[in-house]
Amino acid sequence: MKSSLKQFRLIAALEGVSFILLIALAMPLKYMFDMPTPNKIIGMVHGVLFVAYVFFLYQVASDRKWSLKKVAIAFIASLLPFGAFVLDAKVLKPEQEQA
Repeated sequence: MKSSLKQFRLIAALEGVSFILLIALAMPLKYMFDMPTPNKIIGMVHGVLFVAYVFFLYQVASDRKWSLKKVAIAFIASLLPFGAFVLDAKVLKPEQEQA
């Protein structure tokens, strides 16, 4: 079975991609071209991935005894476009290599 950190890295990447698709594709389609369906679909997928992100963040933080500061940074990263990718490069990948 995969480690919780590997699972979190995968969920973070998927959540980051869904966030970018929501902002760059679905929102313009909805508001510029009056096409709400892609927004509903991508929005739902993104919502599910965000909940999974928070769940796995809690799991990894518990398993690895992360500080509150590190957890807060990881959570805030999920709210920013490209934040999940920066978090992966600066925090998650080095931590996985260290283990």
